[in-house]
Amino acid sequence: MRITSLPQFTAVIAVSLCVAGLACGAQSQAGNAALSFPAKASRRAEAQPAPPLRSADYRALQQRLAQGWNTWDTHSVTTQVLLPEGLAIHIGLQHNTTLTGDTFLRDALIGRLQAGAEQVQPGPHAWDGGYTDLRISWEGHRWRIQSAHDDNDLVLLATPLPSTPISAVPPTLIVSVDFLWNRPGTTVRRADFIETHGASGAVPIYCTCASPATQTQSPAQNRNYADAPVSAPYFSVDFTAGAGIATGRRRTLAEIQAIIDRQRHSYENSIASAGRSASIRDAIETILGWDTIYDPDQDRVISPVSRLWSVNWGGWVLFDWDTFFAATLASIGDRDLAYANALEILREETPEGFVPNYARPGGWKSFDRSEPPVGAITVLGLYRQFHDRWFLEDAFAPLLRWNRWWNEHRQTQGYLAWGSDGDTHPANLDDHSRGTRQGAILESGLDNSPMYDDTVYNPQSHLLEFADVGLMSLYIADCDALAEIADVLAKPDAAKELRARSARYRASLATLWSEPDAAFLNKDLHTGQFSRRLSPTNFYPLLARAATPAQAQAMIQKHLLNPREFWGQWVIPSIARDDPAFADQNYWRGRIWGPMNYLVYLGLRNYDDPDVRRQFAEKSYALFLKEWTQNDHVHENYNAITGSGDDVRSSDRFYHWGALLGYVEYLEQTAPGPTSPSGP
Repeated sequence: MRITSLPQFTAVIAVSLCVAGLACGAQSQAGNAALSFPAKASRRAEAQPAPPLRSADYRALQQRLAQGWNTWDTHSVTTQVLLPEGLAIHIGLQHNTTLTGDTFLRDALIGRLQAGAEQVQPGPHAWDGGYTDLRISWEGHRWRIQSAHDDNDLVLLATPLPSTPISAVPPTLIVSVDFLWNRPGTTVRRADFIETHGASGAVPIYCTCASPATQTQSPAQNRNYADAPVSAPYFSVDFTAGAGIATGRRRTLAEIQAIIDRQRHSYENSIASAGRSASIRDAIETILGWDTIYDPDQDRVISPVSRLWSVNWGGWVLFDWDTFFAATLASIGDRDLAYANALEILREETPEGFVPNYARPGGWKSFDRSEPPVGAITVLGLYRQFHDRWFLEDAFAPLLRWNRWWNEHRQTQGYLAWGSDGDTHPANLDDHSRGTRQGAILESGLDNSPMYDDTVYNPQSHLLEFADVGLMSLYIADCDALAEIADVLAKPDAAKELRARSARYRASLATLWSEPDAAFLNKDLHTGQFSRRLSPTNFYPLLARAATPAQAQAMIQKHLLNPREFWGQWVIPSIARDDPAFADQNYWRGRIWGPMNYLVYLGLRNYDDPDVRRQFAEKSYALFLKEWTQNDHVHENYNAITGSGDDVRSSDRFYHWGALLGYVEYLEQTAPGPTSPSGP
């Protein structure tokens, strides 16, 4: 997805080099005065209304989510945090040598690619953090960290694993304790435990590495490693054997191991209850577990695409359709988290009435552009699964505003087109793609798709002069799903309005059918010519039920099952295999993406071709499993030739929407019959 346009990337690199004193050139001399002060007086976006008040049901839901011990901290998967207090236990490792080269791993993240970075192998992560397991390799050391709940207490077990050390001396395990996010609290190191006091009272923390103090021990013997590179109270120990941490009361290493074993078995039994789909459920629960964080600024639990993205965006970042897909994935086992993701991205809606492409701390959003409208099909799908009317009531108004916005701001010549508004208030001054052709392409979510290589941007209308089959299909499905929601909520006027818009754009989409090509084709509105570059979005009319059965069969047989275009060992590429851009295998130029497979699969479910649907799901799942079983990676995108996600640096190693490739197989196993296009 992301905002990775070349102008932005170049600007970021230029600023970084200038800060480093490497490439300022004339700008640093001639532009000094202009750069002396920032353009804004505050780091927060101006003129931003407060988020809508949460309903009583949703307040209660977020309170349920934001409770207890879990890996809530964005910055490290080895930190456990107690909510709502913000009490944090950090596990770090000091690499020691006898000469030079000591270094400290304070935080650990999944998928870092820098030279010498830690390599994290994520293991199971229960939705509520009741059991977690991961392994880390760094500086020649390998170790495992497991956690488990014991009622309201937490236990942690750090275990060194066989490795090939690069130093003659052992590393030091350092466990520090503090309060995050400026929450009130105190931590004090006592002789054999760490005493903490937070908003809800005292929580003592013990380590098996700190024996009870006796009068025969000297102060030095109780001091542990006295030069640890942390500022909070800590335990430290030569990391040559397992070390256990426990809250609430002292526990032996054997007791801690027993609690972890019990919770591991509980997790495994929960997964096994899914039967045939157990492995898919395990993968999705693990992925969402490690990608879910707590945002203290808005007091909410959310599932950004990955921790690396969130750290780089200031603590968290929510992308539009990515977050709706996170809601769908969470529905496999955690209703509250599914609802939270759907409602929180809707709560980021701009004053103009659209869900932004991105939102980040400080109130900064893409005030110029949205992203593909998959909100209503997601919300209706969740309602069909869980049947909570209050959830529809909370979601309906922002979904309706967003639906109307597309019609009012992205319509041209009777079609819908991607756009990027010019001057907006507030303006995101550091986003140089706003009000440009690149900004309009970014609204598609397909940042560098070759479909848009020759498109023309109209600076007056702020639109690409390009009738987009994918956008119109998703919008029709959005109208239909939202009309069904309006029926449930007894809003007949809104339902009538939505069905009228659906019918109008369905008629417009029908004019994009090309009988000789057996496909719905995008149309260059600048030249009046069809574009014959094919991508998975050309199949989205199946999702909208806009194709007749005959048209659907023609599309499937001539294009989807054609190995020269989309079929093969790995499916389906983001541009047809016979397109010149396919060989690029660069982001949306030929690589395979979970959301595209998911949306095409939903379309296939609307037509009676179970064998094709089954093969499509199996191939999608096989692609997911290739990296998941080999490397515990779930990728942002995959090479359509080799099936690898690790072949490029521009594919995040733990990006949750890659799990949609497994989710389609989960749907095929659990609900294989034809269904409405309005949700799984």
